[in-house]
Amino acid sequence: MTGMTAMEEIETFDVVVVGGGPSGATAAQTLAAAGRRVLLLDRAGRIKPCGGAIPPRLIKDYAIPDAQLVARATCARMVAPTGKNVDIPIEGGFVGMVDRDRFDEFLRERAAEAGAVRRNGVFEKIERAADGVNVIHYRRRDSQRAGEGTPARVRALATIGADGANSAVARQAVPGAERVKYVFAYHEILARPKDEPEGYDPSRCDVWYQGRLSPDFYGWVFPHGDTLSVGTGSADKGFSLRNAVADLREATGLQHATTLRREGAPLPMKPLKRWDNGRDVVLAGDAAGVVAPSSGEGIYYAMVGGTLAAEAVEQLLATGDARALATARKRFMKEHGRVFWILGIMQKFWYSSDKRRERFVDICRDKDVQTLTFESYMNKKLVRKKPIAHVRIFFKDVAHLLGLARV
Repeated sequence: MTGMTAMEEIETFDVVVVGGGPSGATAAQTLAAAGRRVLLLDRAGRIKPCGGAIPPRLIKDYAIPDAQLVARATCARMVAPTGKNVDIPIEGGFVGMVDRDRFDEFLRERAAEAGAVRRNGVFEKIERAADGVNVIHYRRRDSQRAGEGTPARVRALATIGADGANSAVARQAVPGAERVKYVFAYHEILARPKDEPEGYDPSRCDVWYQGRLSPDFYGWVFPHGDTLSVGTGSADKGFSLRNAVADLREATGLQHATTLRREGAPLPMKPLKRWDNGRDVVLAGDAAGVVAPSSGEGIYYAMVGGTLAAEAVEQLLATGDARALATARKRFMKEHGRVFWILGIMQKFWYSSDKRRERFVDICRDKDVQTLTFESYMNKKLVRKKPIAHVRIFFKDVAHLLGLARV
């Protein structure tokens, strides 16, 4: 409780969204389009390390224009520890590739066009005024130097924390958020070489399953048109991600390519058990922990989480019933919780040693596995329409788990 009174002249918003990545920008757009007065508070200049892949369902559901797609991937190559690889064609479609620098700004601009107010600032704390309304304290960024900026504050009937995996909003407002575990991701954005290295394909995403590149995740080389993303991630704090990316660049003939940006950030390992404070704060995106295990995919789930958080807040504002905030997590987990659970098991088992990584890549040669995997990825649903294929995959999985299948 603060000594402020409700009579103080402080700008009041229906909703303050902290964080302008895909989840926050989507939440802000959704609420602004519904007629709510929204402040989108974002720290300019922050770009999350990300391969930039977005599935067709995201492109369709969120009306992403072709101009935002810097490349279209029509094939994925999986590289095993021994160097063997499996090419998986994306039949009848493609995976869109975006540059997060451009894509996130496009989403923020779209939120502003819907009526959201944009401000460049760093969130500091939430206090509760005498009348029970939250007061959001932040620093307007007049400078890029840490700690600088003009102190400012606004009142908010509701707050959405979309400020990343190490969310300050979550730590202050949501019980249990401080116990979340993270992995760390790092990538380098390179200029596409004029003389492309042998084997490079600008329409193919390469995923490297090798312990030297990550002891518990994978390395990637993803095309971005005139640029490309080369990165890796790990929960092992003693593992050098920069050295691993340097090794991957050398292995792919990209060691001399011009480096345009270097970016790193923590990623949550699984969804938080609670996303709201039971009163007026709800989380979305990485702040809520919605990065898919095994694949590391986050953009689609972040935008879905932003939509669900916005709809929960809209229900809260319309009815005054704070129980509405819990619907964001309930709806997300009902739709995607099983996929996250399965992917978590896959990562723990298949990524635990190079011997298992070799088997994992080998099983991906199977056409049934390829078909069902990409249908599920592209449409974001577990495919249920091919029961015979599921049975075949089950027995093949068992053979690999027991070491009975030849690699």
